[in-house]
Amino acid sequence: MSIHLKFDFGPAQNAAKEGFTKISHDSFYDESNVGYGFRVGSEVYVRDRGRPEALRQDFCIPVGAVFIVDLPNGNYTIHTLMGDLITATVTCLKVGQGRLLLSECRTAAGEFVASSFSVHVADGQLRLAFSGAAPRINALEIISAPQASTLYLVGDSTVTDQPQDGYPYTGWGQMLPLFIKADAAVANHAMSGRSSKSFLNEGRFTPILDTMNANDYLLIQFGHNDQKLDEERATSPFTTYKEHLLIYIQEARTRGAVPILVTPVQRRFFDEAGKIVDTHGEYITAMKQLAEEADVPLIDLAEASKQLFETLGPEETKSLFMWAWPGEFPNFPKGAEDNTHFQEKGGIAIAELVVACIREQQILPLCRYLR
Repeated sequence: MSIHLKFDFGPAQNAAKEGFTKISHDSFYDESNVGYGFRVGSEVYVRDRGRPEALRQDFCIPVGAVFIVDLPNGNYTIHTLMGDLITATVTCLKVGQGRLLLSECRTAAGEFVASSFSVHVADGQLRLAFSGAAPRINALEIISAPQASTLYLVGDSTVTDQPQDGYPYTGWGQMLPLFIKADAAVANHAMSGRSSKSFLNEGRFTPILDTMNANDYLLIQFGHNDQKLDEERATSPFTTYKEHLLIYIQEARTRGAVPILVTPVQRRFFDEAGKIVDTHGEYITAMKQLAEEADVPLIDLAEASKQLFETLGPEETKSLFMWAWPGEFPNFPKGAEDNTHFQEKGGIAIAELVVACIREQQILPLCRYLR
């Protein structure tokens, strides 16, 4: 079933553009009724600039608001229009559980920006979260996109979509959509605490295989938790680690998808000379061996992150990792000192490294999907 929804945001008394549905400040989501609207409790205001320009004369101001649409699972292309006839605007847009689509969409007075991206819906509901210093939404279109490639991600907490109540904790996979054109959608299945073994044994790979198609991609980053000593997660680098990784590779290829191995991102551990102390050891060597043996593209994120962290140094890297002063972030009133996980700035920086590696290796057609 092909879907094409069109929403025109602004005061309820203003007529919607032909073919569009009007959304106002009190258009709240109700699953038993229309199946779309702002989440109850969202702070939304409306303005009309009084000039008869379709989709530009009026808008909603979604202050930390979430717009919800019930949709069948699959890929969708999203078109947004943001701006204001009389003042500058700044809008941030995230989808699902914090995946970043627009970092800061800035417009000058009288300027309007149209943006497009594809998203992956896996739980029957599209959730768009708005924020920013002066957010606007003028119009929104949602169109079925079965032609869009899906970038499936499997991995651990350094990749996963971290929950909102953990903000600013961020996985690099959560920030990856910022760098992807509307040709592809990111489906981040990575989960905190998982190894190449436990992710499989818990059945977390099965939903991916059920929807994976030819020309999709599977990015595989494990290693942090394969080192753990508990039976549920532990693997040995040159035997069970490679064996489990090979399962992901073979299953993806069986479905015509392209597997890509990603060496585990480095932790923030420096020696006295300011060099990164590698904590993954033979797991990185084993993954590189497997990439060569199985003829699989390899993104050496371990090396790329090592170079970045050493360039920044011990102090500046704290701004990438989850280091926080007491009272800096509401979710961490006592502060935090975490040398493994990232805050949003770090998640963006690591996602940018992944994108740079894809470009350098000219992984086709994936590199054409990059912004």
